[in-house]
Amino acid sequence: MTTEAIPTTSREVRLASHLDGELSEKNFEFAEAPVREPGDGELVVRNDYLQVSAVMQDLMKQDAELPMPLFQVGEALWGSAVGTVVRSNSPDFAPGDVVASTDGWREFSTGPAENFFKLDTSLYPSPVHYLCQGPTAYHGMVDIAEVGEGDVVFVSGAAGGVGSLAGQIAKCRGAKRVIGSAGSKAKVDYLVNELGYDAAFDYHDGPVLDRLRELAPEGINVFFDVVGGEQFEAAVQAAAHGARFALCGALAGQVGDSLGGFPRLDIMTSIVREISIRPFATYHTPEQIWAWNQHFSTWLREGKFVFPHTVVEGGLGEAPNALMAMLAGKYTGNVVVKIS
Repeated sequence: MTTEAIPTTSREVRLASHLDGELSEKNFEFAEAPVREPGDGELVVRNDYLQVSAVMQDLMKQDAELPMPLFQVGEALWGSAVGTVVRSNSPDFAPGDVVASTDGWREFSTGPAENFFKLDTSLYPSPVHYLCQGPTAYHGMVDIAEVGEGDVVFVSGAAGGVGSLAGQIAKCRGAKRVIGSAGSKAKVDYLVNELGYDAAFDYHDGPVLDRLRELAPEGINVFFDVVGGEQFEAAVQAAAHGARFALCGALAGQVGDSLGGFPRLDIMTSIVREISIRPFATYHTPEQIWAWNQHFSTWLREGKFVFPHTVVEGGLGEAPNALMAMLAGKYTGNVVVKIS
């Protein structure tokens, strides 16, 4: 195999300033960084695809309390990426190997071989399938919410990167009925017609509780929440006895009115109905990632699953815009930027 030439420099995206208010282009800056030759046991990787997700906005805050490293002013952002090895000084990797890393906001990266994970390209139709929020959706729906046969499930923010997978996981696990909320009629139609949700509604169309009582008259057994706010409060009122709530995010507080991140909890209703409220963080273990990839690849082969995603063209320069557009609800499913 011919060794690909590596450039002397490549572009990267750095944090220009910590987030204070609404995310904008002013929070990002582009820079040229040297691409050094690999030392012993190191690789040079051309990053091909970058995944953008809502948590990146929180990582830009100076005082965010998250179980993962925060972005630092003047330093390149980090993010899940898939790339190709172009130079290797490690016996475990060869040029042409497809690898995963967290070096996504740069065109090329050089580092120790242990910072990269070799991917099985036969597992999926495309390496892009590795860049999704499936581990979060799977861990939350299976390990935290313990979804199973006969459950009635409600997923908030169901057209997003996590929700679009969580509902399908519930169906594959035997849920009797899966209901999703989204922010437009087009997304509602997408959930039902493309992703196999049994029902969906636009949360702008009147009180959420009214829709839940209409669509789940006997109550919901599982609530997978990525939104918070009114949808959390409504789910408590619509819960069946022993319902399990898996709390994954609070988009109502992350985007727009911050009060959405502080919904009121009806304590008496929660006690009487013995609701289990189970928040979980999303910095995943290798075991959780392995479990997702095994089930995801199997469900795809069996025709039980759709991979909802958008690939944004235009190179690294489009990554900030893609993140802001995703936060504004302009995409469905998982969002990936094609870097090279």
